[in-house]
Amino acid sequence: MKKRILIALFVVLLGCSKNSQKQVNSSNPDTKLIDTWITIARDSSQLSMEERKNLLQQAKDKALSLSNDSIGIERLSNISLTYRNLSDSLEFRKTNKLVIQLAEESQMHNVLGNSHWDMGYLFSSHGVLDSAFYHYQKALKSFEQLPESDSSDSLEGRMLYIMGRIQDSYKDYLGAEINVTAALRIFEDLEDNKRIYNCYNMLGIIASGMDDRDKALEFFEKAGAYIEDVDESDQAKFTQQNQYNIAHELLEKDDYASAEKVFNQLLNNETIKEENIELYSLALTSQAYTIFKGEKDLEKAKELLQLAIQINDSIDNTSDQPRAKQFYAEALAKEGDSTEAIEYAKESRALAQETYNNERLTEVLRLLTKLDPKNALAYSDAYYDLNETIKEEERTKRDKFARIRLETDQVIEENQILSREKQIWAGAVLGLIIFGMAILIIVSQYIHNNRLKYRQKQQESNLEIYNLMLSQQGKFEEGKQLEQKRISEELHDGILGEMLGIRLILSGLNDRDDMASVEQRAGLIERLQEVEEEIRTISHELNHASYEKFHNFIVSLEDLVEGIEKSSGVICSFTYDNKVSWDNLLGDIKINAYRIVQESLKNCVKHAKCERVDIAFGLNGEKLKLTISDDGIGFDTNKGKRGIGLRNIISRVKKVKGALDIDSKKGRGTTLTVTIPCNYIETENVLNDAAQKQVLNT
Repeated sequence: MKKRILIALFVVLLGCSKNSQKQVNSSNPDTKLIDTWITIARDSSQLSMEERKNLLQQAKDKALSLSNDSIGIERLSNISLTYRNLSDSLEFRKTNKLVIQLAEESQMHNVLGNSHWDMGYLFSSHGVLDSAFYHYQKALKSFEQLPESDSSDSLEGRMLYIMGRIQDSYKDYLGAEINVTAALRIFEDLEDNKRIYNCYNMLGIIASGMDDRDKALEFFEKAGAYIEDVDESDQAKFTQQNQYNIAHELLEKDDYASAEKVFNQLLNNETIKEENIELYSLALTSQAYTIFKGEKDLEKAKELLQLAIQINDSIDNTSDQPRAKQFYAEALAKEGDSTEAIEYAKESRALAQETYNNERLTEVLRLLTKLDPKNALAYSDAYYDLNETIKEEERTKRDKFARIRLETDQVIEENQILSREKQIWAGAVLGLIIFGMAILIIVSQYIHNNRLKYRQKQQESNLEIYNLMLSQQGKFEEGKQLEQKRISEELHDGILGEMLGIRLILSGLNDRDDMASVEQRAGLIERLQEVEEEIRTISHELNHASYEKFHNFIVSLEDLVEGIEKSSGVICSFTYDNKVSWDNLLGDIKINAYRIVQESLKNCVKHAKCERVDIAFGLNGEKLKLTISDDGIGFDTNKGKRGIGLRNIISRVKKVKGALDIDSKKGRGTTLTVTIPCNYIETENVLNDAAQKQVLNT
């Protein structure tokens, strides 16, 4: 009962904690419940193992029932790892196998790689290194399928490093060097100093296995250069490890003086005995052997070896004890105590056999051959048989590693073929879809083009109608001008002629001599001259004014502006330059200018939300300048799409080979400026009457 209450309380606490699970899907209560069960089973030591496993089974059943396959597979992967942490290898392997199967079907390469990694770790912890290598190889291939990133690269590097370590343990030095070197390149790119140190250290161990002492020392020294760049918590451990490796290589090179110096530095470290007693014992044994081989102080060497043997017994260090006893046997033999030397050598042999330390076993058999002449033949035969067995096992393991790599590559190749077939089918389906969409687009484009053609024809018709209107208006104005000219001619030729006759008649009265007649005639003649001059002035003014008045184009613009003002309520101001002969502009300029003003006013009313628009049309140097300004909301000229109205304005400006400038800011209104080349206009001062009629007719 107490345990059930404890479980319920733990569930509530986890539910209230935001950091209880990093992968909780807050929108799915089932996912949250699964993560809670996994956490309780993993961390709650108050529960019995059976209760913790029951929680994992519930979490497993719930994960299999989730509708989202990817979330369910991720939870199953966590459940599998928890089984491994609880040392339930049977349930771990069953769940892990299921995760691998589901992850392969769903192409979840990250989960698949982690599952193979977990299985490889299980096998390596039980000493089944060939199976471990197989799963690490599979994990590597899965991680290589992940998108390029620092995380995926790091995973690949770690798998390569672990595989290299396994290969080194079976003396597959070439394969080990290739994999560890590949891992080193990855970690150097990632600037992962800790793993760079591990790779150089491993390369030194591999070189040592191949008896290349100089190369091994070079790698160990490179590894030592990275110790200062790793975390402080690892620096002491790495320093001790690095010093031992360097001293060991110097010992193997028979450089006893240098080796003794480095071993002294290591043993004088005050923390090594407390923090790493096994390394301390190992260093004692190596230091004693260095002194012994250097033929210095044999008694000191024996004391160090005895201390190392005692420490190994106290901590049950069976891995290094055979070596310590072998070295002690050699020291005793050096003193001439053959009997005790043989006993220690036999103890070393027995321990090496128990720990399957074949390398040490061969060394002890070789020593016994020298120490025990009576049984030398038996020891020699055992040495020979063991040596052949070791070579055969190493050859078998190397062949097995090669076969594992080959089988893995074949599986990957088969998967790639299946993947390509899927891609072909997917490509075919996608091609059909694209073909269908292309047909729809073509049909839609055909309909759209027809609509555009219709609109274009409609615009051409409107333009033709407008040109006809302008032509009719031009003919009307031409008739009006002709009528004015006719009146001017009548005044000039008729009235003036008649007045001239009167003046001549009155001149005949000059023959009368009386003063009254003379004064009267003079007054009438003077008056007639004034009337004549006045009529002539009126005639000239009428004839000249007919060409000074603005007809058709300006009137059309004024009507347009006035109509917009009345219909929209926007105040419109229109000004123009009196010096320009507007009616003599070419038809293209007039129609396009008219349309530009019309479209701009429409935009002002529809989009600008303005209260006032000012239109000015005049000369700027040798070019026409049309300016349309409003006090509306404005817009950002660098952003957004251009509407069809603005595109039409741009098109019309291009037709007359003009230039368009738009100045607008949000909240500050818009100013549109159009300039037109002067070679498109003809001013009045270069036209005679006949040329003017020709332009109007055109």
